[in-house]
Amino acid sequence: MLTAVDHVQLAAPPGSEERLRAYYADALGMTETPKPPALAARGGCWFEAGDVRLHLGVEHDFRPARKAHPGLRVTGIEAYAARLAAHGAPVTWDDDLPGHRRFHSEDPVGNRLEFLERSAGAPAPRR
Repeated sequence: MLTAVDHVQLAAPPGSEERLRAYYADALGMTETPKPPALAARGGCWFEAGDVRLHLGVEHDFRPARKAHPGLRVTGIEAYAARLAAHGAPVTWDDDLPGHRRFHSEDPVGNRLEFLERSAGAPAPRR
């Protein structure tokens, strides 16, 4: 029986860890968590905020996915979008999901991320 998503893994090119830290820690406000030593030797970095965990793993022939992405729920979406934009991250609003405000952004290596907040009065998500 599935109970939860433990983490989402995204790929990144070798040597991109500092750029990833600037985006995930500084822009998104996540905390970097130490990788176990055997995994740290492979490069990449791990981040978390509350129950959200994102792992960035090194892929030597990296190409960012253009469609696949994590969908991350936020509160105060307007302020969050402004925070990302202030850090130089792209913010592209999308009004096509009923009952939600949402936008897409990209990390410094081109991974797509979706940020969404339920609109006031919208039904609660299915569980």
